[in-house]
Amino acid sequence: MHQGRTTLRLGGCNGPLSARLHTRSHEILESIVGVMRFLIFDDALPGDWPEARQSYIRGFDSRIFPTQVEWNGSELCCRRPSSESGRLFVSWPVRGFGLTVVSTSSLMERDQPYLLALELARGKIGQLRNQLAEWESKGMTIPDEATKTNRQAHRMFVQAASLQEDPQESCRLANEAIVQAHEAADELTRAYAQQRLTIRSERSPHCPTSLGCGLGQGLLPSRWSELPEGVFNSVGIPIGWRQIEPHEGENDWEGCDAQVDWCLERGLLPRGGPLLDFSANGLPDWLQAWAGDLENLKTFVCDYVETVLSRYVGRIRTWEIASRVNTGGGLRLDEGDRLKLLAQVLDVARNVDGVDQLSIRIEQPWGGYQSKGEHLLSPLQFVDDLTRRTSSLSAIGLELTLGYEPGDHGQRDMLDVSRLIDLWSTLGLPLHVTLACPGRVEDDPQAAGSSRQVVEIEGVERSWYEDRQSAWIDSLLPLLMAKQGIAGVTWAHLADDDPHEFSQAGLFTREGNPRPVLETIRSRRFAFWPKP
Repeated sequence: MHQGRTTLRLGGCNGPLSARLHTRSHEILESIVGVMRFLIFDDALPGDWPEARQSYIRGFDSRIFPTQVEWNGSELCCRRPSSESGRLFVSWPVRGFGLTVVSTSSLMERDQPYLLALELARGKIGQLRNQLAEWESKGMTIPDEATKTNRQAHRMFVQAASLQEDPQESCRLANEAIVQAHEAADELTRAYAQQRLTIRSERSPHCPTSLGCGLGQGLLPSRWSELPEGVFNSVGIPIGWRQIEPHEGENDWEGCDAQVDWCLERGLLPRGGPLLDFSANGLPDWLQAWAGDLENLKTFVCDYVETVLSRYVGRIRTWEIASRVNTGGGLRLDEGDRLKLLAQVLDVARNVDGVDQLSIRIEQPWGGYQSKGEHLLSPLQFVDDLTRRTSSLSAIGLELTLGYEPGDHGQRDMLDVSRLIDLWSTLGLPLHVTLACPGRVEDDPQAAGSSRQVVEIEGVERSWYEDRQSAWIDSLLPLLMAKQGIAGVTWAHLADDDPHEFSQAGLFTREGNPRPVLETIRSRRFAFWPKP
């Protein structure tokens, strides 16, 4: 193992907030007062383990601290400008689950380093215990297998905790406890989804969750006829500003008009947008002349949004107004500027006739990007602030992805996803989830310029990516359909031979071959609501 490099995770966005952060970056480094150290005894970790430097600490109020991470092969050291108690989140290899984001329980700072595996086991077992008690109190039948596996995880953890004088053996047992806890969480979450879907199917003859697919940026979706009949009842039509008006004053409506006509002819529900993409290269290049000029940008943006919605009055009633709203730093707009702009845009959109629903899309909804020190608001705080500024927001979009950069360096288990959905449901707005996961790692010419690129994992076969893609949906889709707060689920795009955003995520490959994930979606879609 080699010495890990120290990285201060600051910088990257623009605007007044960014300026404050950049001028204070040295001050933050100098003012670091909080240090947590963790000992690592695990031969299964790769020698470089780059994911270690993506770790972060979250406080009691869910605030994620700007985190400086050092790893030297046997000790993980996390420094931050606070000495409050917190939970460490780290991508950890869990046997049978792969690289998974796992967290400790809330830990106070102390001079003696913690055993990382032991604390991760404690955190996962505590999360599992709390969720089990909550679901049981609401009448869920807990499967015997989950109870048995949970008890085994507790036994392994107790043994590990009692052998801390032998850290190597303690961590070995703790890792076994982590595996058992994840197996119990998987069994419990699958049982929850199964029981909830049974109840929902008894109450409604039709699936209450809309299931859709993005069409990509081509003219017409040639692969749609190859889909299983009735598997999707809605489509996402990309009507992005960069696509519509690449040159100022020159609008190209041909592709969008054709897709809307095609959609309505087939009785599918169209969802337009996102109209605005606040990532670094998501808006038209010509708009850069007004970067940082919020007042002029408001005029341009509101005019564009009003023009699009007015063009499709009576044809598209559900709109995704913007994406990357919580993470983006395009046009030198900081969080405060984006909130002001979004509030005004939503109010303008609400005044257009024939609009039923307006939403924004949240990227990286767990909020790990905050550890870079570029954002003051968590994703939930950002939306909560927006709802205080305007009552025009009527839904929230969540972007859940696996295997892309930027994003979580490791997957989240289904219990984490369930808790995330429950947290966002507390805002009282319908949730729409967009899903993407790569099925390949090769170059994707139709995703040129995309901000979502595949994270390649060394030493795995090509077929592994398609297997992971299918297995992810096999667990995730039933859980999302079981959640009452989820109004719709949309797969990112149909085929890789059309221009798209998420590299290698199509249901069909560039050669036109269906990926296994398509059959998985079909089987899960019709498991509780068979085709009429």
